[in-house]
Amino acid sequence: MLRRLALRDVVIVSELELEFGDGFHVLTGETGAGKSILIDALQLALGGRGDAAVVREGAARAEVAAEFDTPASLHGWLVEAGFAEIDSASAAEPLLLRRSIDAQGRSRAWINGRAATVAQLRDAAESLVEIHGQHAWQSLTRPAAVRALLDAQAGVEPAPLLAAWQRWQAAQAALAQARQQQATLSQEQERLAWQIGELDKLRPGDGEWEPLNAEHQRLAHAQSLIDGVRAALELLAEGEDGTSRSRLLQALNSLAEVQRHDEATLAPMAETLRSAQALIDDVAHGLAAYLARAEPDPARLAQLDERLAQWVALARRYRRPAGELHGLLAEWKLALAQLNAATDLAALEQACAESETAWRTLARQAGAARAQAAPRLARQITAAMQKLGMAGGSFDIALPALTQPQALGLEAVEFRVAGHAGTTPRPLAKVASGGELSRLALAIAVTTSRRVAGEAAATLIFDEIDAGVGGTVADSVGRLMKQLGREAQVLAVTHLAQVAACADRHFVVAKASRGSGAKAQTTSQVLAVDGEARVAEVARMLGGGTLSGTAHAQALLGQGLPPAGPVNPDTRAR
Repeated sequence: MLRRLALRDVVIVSELELEFGDGFHVLTGETGAGKSILIDALQLALGGRGDAAVVREGAARAEVAAEFDTPASLHGWLVEAGFAEIDSASAAEPLLLRRSIDAQGRSRAWINGRAATVAQLRDAAESLVEIHGQHAWQSLTRPAAVRALLDAQAGVEPAPLLAAWQRWQAAQAALAQARQQQATLSQEQERLAWQIGELDKLRPGDGEWEPLNAEHQRLAHAQSLIDGVRAALELLAEGEDGTSRSRLLQALNSLAEVQRHDEATLAPMAETLRSAQALIDDVAHGLAAYLARAEPDPARLAQLDERLAQWVALARRYRRPAGELHGLLAEWKLALAQLNAATDLAALEQACAESETAWRTLARQAGAARAQAAPRLARQITAAMQKLGMAGGSFDIALPALTQPQALGLEAVEFRVAGHAGTTPRPLAKVASGGELSRLALAIAVTTSRRVAGEAAATLIFDEIDAGVGGTVADSVGRLMKQLGREAQVLAVTHLAQVAACADRHFVVAKASRGSGAKAQTTSQVLAVDGEARVAEVARMLGGGTLSGTAHAQALLGQGLPPAGPVNPDTRAR
């Protein structure tokens, strides 16, 4: 339930804070006073579209905050999204939605003081508010909206049905493509199979190319390697005429004789010579071991020559680097497997049949739910029509079978209406006038509200949905709103005095001017009215402040039920 709405620098509202309670609330005022600004601002807090145009002229940003009771159904989502603590006590805390839009059109959002996305505001709004706009009647002529309205009452979820339909259509497309391209796909299969056979003869290993080249390089230069290593070893080995190793020994002996006279300088140098001697000995041992196992291997070299020639030939044929042949073989095998699946008509036909069966099963279940819900909803709307100036009329929901299946079912959903007793209901768009459509929209909105249907939305907003009605019908609209206010919080923007007189709380929206001349600014203010102020507003709505109009207003207000609670006299715009 909406408890508080605060605005700052929104269109022509500089600052405003409103408090709401239980029951039926109305917002009234002269045309252009800004009644719809409040609804539009609330929709911003609920994740609606917004741009720089909502920022009051001269202000840096527009801000809207809405405080709600937290519905139990939303608490789990708030915890999961990080906007509430796991402690169950937080479920009873108020829910605060806030939105700001700056003069450049940049938007920011918060839920319970924590940064949020606009999409998250919209997710929260689904459990909080249901808005019926003044053009709600237009949806009654759109098949998709009509189906969605019945499905909501029947408990039909469109998402699984649509997903099953898409799977069936995809299976049909795959089967049709396979049949159409059978010859082409077969040729492609043959080509891939031949290429795979060529590479399979080589069986290129993953990472084989580099070590294969290295081994071939070593064997191709085996004799040169042996000669070079032997020469190096001979130079390092000690000989009769003295070698590098013997010279190192002589140098160490010479230093040993004089080192004690300058230990600090000569000791490190002697240690370096000993390290060099050890390194030369290690190298000599390594070269000797290399020579012991090194020998030419013509047979292995011939094998390597042949394999490398195959690698290079296939790499040139398929215009790929030799090192990529292993990956190319895996790529072709995957493509061939996919082609085999795409040309397996029996498997494709089975998949198509199974997906069709799955969709038709869901479609029949949806059709049964619609058939059960349609008469019940039609009776409820018919009952509401009797109170809205369509006495004797009836409402019917037809479910004619479709000649071809459609994504959301095997039947169409058609609203039909009979304006008078004894006439046959006909398609709504063909027989209903504009005024009748407005009244039907109101009857449907009241009948199908989620609160009445036992669901979670506790705040219902009607934005001039009663446009186009008057007289005794307006009296009925007011009573319907009043009745609905006993089960949910109802906010209505209205021009009808009869509707306003039935409200538990009454707010008047009015324009006010500040300054003069070029510096003059127009702002919108909202006052909670009661007593004589409310009588005066209802009299204005009736057509003026004459004595007879005031008497009529007092009579209308006298017919209404007592207010649901005290009106806060300090609720006003600043």
